[in-house]
Amino acid sequence: MSLNIPVINIPELKAGDPRQLNELKRGLGELGLIHISSHGLPVDEMSQFYDHFKHFCRQPLEDKRRLAAGDIWFQRGWTPPDTERAVLAGGQPDFKECYFAAPLEISDELRAEYPQICAENRWPEDEGEFKRLYLIAGRALHAVGLTLLEGCALAFDLPPDTFTSMIEGGPHVTRALHYLPLQETQVGSDVRWGEEHTDFNLLTLLPGGHFYHEDDSPFSPKEVSGLYLRTRATAEHPQGQRVKGSAPKGCMIAQVGQQLEILTGGRFQATPHEILPPLQAGVHRVSMAHFMHLHPHSVLTPLSAFRTTESVRAYRPPVLAGNYSLKTLVDIGLAPKGSLEALGYRHYGRLEGQRDAEGR
Repeated sequence: MSLNIPVINIPELKAGDPRQLNELKRGLGELGLIHISSHGLPVDEMSQFYDHFKHFCRQPLEDKRRLAAGDIWFQRGWTPPDTERAVLAGGQPDFKECYFAAPLEISDELRAEYPQICAENRWPEDEGEFKRLYLIAGRALHAVGLTLLEGCALAFDLPPDTFTSMIEGGPHVTRALHYLPLQETQVGSDVRWGEEHTDFNLLTLLPGGHFYHEDDSPFSPKEVSGLYLRTRATAEHPQGQRVKGSAPKGCMIAQVGQQLEILTGGRFQATPHEILPPLQAGVHRVSMAHFMHLHPHSVLTPLSAFRTTESVRAYRPPVLAGNYSLKTLVDIGLAPKGSLEALGYRHYGRLEGQRDAEGR
C-alpha cells in the first residue's frame, strides 16, 4: 500500500523550506508519521551499539535482574520479558526485553518530585562502550526531534520554540528493545512482540531495527513482521489504514504521541502501532526508540492556537505532564494504582495520626 508518506529532509526543514513545512504538517496531521532523511544519525555507532546491546541481552538472567528496576517502575535499566501490557491488550504481555536510559540531564528537583519517571540511569558494571554509544544515539535522536518540533510550530505559523520551550529539562528517554525469538509452538499464535498502542509522550523517533537468526546472522523477513502503524481515520477508511513501518534506505521514522495530540487539540493524532513477529521460529529483532517528553510542569491542554469548544471538551481537564505520565504508567500496569494517591499534597494521614494519639 502506498500512502505517499512524506520524506522530511532535515537541512531543508532547518532552512524553513515551505514545501518541507507543508509535508511535515500533512504527514503528522493526516498519517501520524513521517520519514526523515539527512538526519545525521551516526550509522556506524548505531550498528556498534546494537552489537553491544545483543551482547547484554545474552547475559545470564541473574546478571540482568540486577538492573531490573521494579522499584522505579522499570523506567531505567532492564525491563524483563512479559512485563509490559498495552492498555487494550487484554492481558497479553509484550514478548520483549528492554533497556531504558535518559540521554540528557534531569534536575534534582524533578527527581524529588517524580522519583520514578525522573530516576537516575542504571548501567551495567562494565558499562564502557555500551553507555557511550547509548548516549550518542539518544542525543542524536533528540537533536532530530528538536528540529522536527520547531518545524511543527512553524507549520502552524507559531513561534519556533512553541513546543521546544515546553520540553527543556524533561524526562526524555531512549529505549533499546530486544524482541525475543518465538518457539515453534508460538508461531502463528496471538503472541505479539508489541501489542497495538499509542505512545504517551510528545514525539517518538525510530531509527530502525535489525532482524537476526538465533546465531545472529542477518534475517530478511519476507512476510508480515516488524513495525506496523495505523493512520488517522477518514470517511473512506474509518478504521485508518495499516502501513508497514519500513522507512526508505537511510531514513528513520517519527510518529505522534498523546501529549502532542493534546497540545494541538487533535490536529496531530497519536499514532497507533504494533510490532509483529515473523511466522518463523528462532528470529529476534533489536531496535531503538527515543521518546521526547514535555517538562513535567508543562500543562497538558490544547494551546491557544488550537483551542476550541470541541478541543477543550475532548482533552479535559488540564493536567500536569508529569502527572499524566504517572497515570499512564498505572494504566499499562507498570506503576501501582496506589501511586495515584501521591498526586498533590495530602495531609489526611498526619491528622489521622494526631487523632489516634489522642485516642479519638
